[in-house]
Amino acid sequence: MKKILIFALALVITAGASAQKKAKKSEMDKKCSKMEQKHDCGMHEGNCGMHMQGCCKQTPAARLIERLKSLSAKGIMYGHQDAPFYGLTWEWEDGRCDVKETCGDFPAVMGFELGGIEMGDAKNLDSVPFTRMREEIIAHHQRGGIVTISWHPRNPLTTIMGGGPAGQKFPEGTAWDVTSDQVVKSILPGGAKHDRFVIWMQRVATFLASLKTPGGEPVPILFRPWHENSGSWFWWGEKLCSVEEYRALWNMLQDQLRAEGFDNLVWSYSPGMQDNLTAQRLMDRYPGDDRVDMLGLDGYQWTPEEKNQFIERGKQNLAVLCQVAKEHNLIPALTECGMKNMTEPTWWTSTLLPTVKGFPISYMLTWRNFKNEWFGPSPEKPDASYFRDFYNSPTTLFLKDIK
Repeated sequence: MKKILIFALALVITAGASAQKKAKKSEMDKKCSKMEQKHDCGMHEGNCGMHMQGCCKQTPAARLIERLKSLSAKGIMYGHQDAPFYGLTWEWEDGRCDVKETCGDFPAVMGFELGGIEMGDAKNLDSVPFTRMREEIIAHHQRGGIVTISWHPRNPLTTIMGGGPAGQKFPEGTAWDVTSDQVVKSILPGGAKHDRFVIWMQRVATFLASLKTPGGEPVPILFRPWHENSGSWFWWGEKLCSVEEYRALWNMLQDQLRAEGFDNLVWSYSPGMQDNLTAQRLMDRYPGDDRVDMLGLDGYQWTPEEKNQFIERGKQNLAVLCQVAKEHNLIPALTECGMKNMTEPTWWTSTLLPTVKGFPISYMLTWRNFKNEWFGPSPEKPDASYFRDFYNSPTTLFLKDIK
């Protein structure tokens, strides 16, 4: 009888301990779930105490964020838009890249553009086939590179079926059509063009969902919608919509993609560079810490005479950017930059490098090399030797440096 009582008591104690352990595990599951939603799940092993290691798998976005933070300690990554599609003397040739042919290495970051996907077009607004884009995005990821995607959707209020090929003349019907300040309002819930824009967002989602490795793993993406909103040259610019409408626009797209399960998107918010930038000005349309992972700026030098202005404004803007990013636990970046047609061959080492040096930004991306307007290097141009010096600088990181 005594043995039976002891055995029963042991069962009660064991059951109690098991229940307590399950309760603790359940609480840890909740904590890790919240951390994962904030892309902080990578820290869970140190914070979960008794929690089983590996309980909440890191998302592709969280892993990319950790990687970006780690790489920032090594230097600043160089990126180039549309690098594998065309250059100053070639186009659509597999395996070519002006950056690689100039310095012997791929850019660490490659930029791609979705404009046109919303119309169901086979090619984007720069005539890049989306099938080819998908291949190059996956290829750059598999070689160890980082991918960023922007989206210049057509104007949902003024575009016509077929867009440009149907007869509209630039900028009519494009992202640069700023003839109305009602566009954003028209596509928000309840707006006249909301249903149209829901279809557009679904087409974006369909393309993003196709960006997977042969093994089925989603490619992590730096996703940068609604950029340069501090200007008014896009239909989502500051003079074309209110602060509340802009934030609602951001939230609508983000909520749609999150609802569809995308956990591979690192969300990048990037206004344009401005004279005498302040923290308040930088953040006046900011969607919120729970909605943004990266804080960027876009800034260009258009003529040789703007050199000193570019350097001074760039340094002042980057100082504000990095301070605000630190306060909000965001990753800072120079999300677009460049000198039009490289009319100052020394620009890489005499202007860009002195501007960014010393700032803990993740990357700097120069825009595309189109034959009539280019911003990157080319082996045929006088800036090639200066770009190689830029490549060899301990400040810059290219693909070989981040693998």
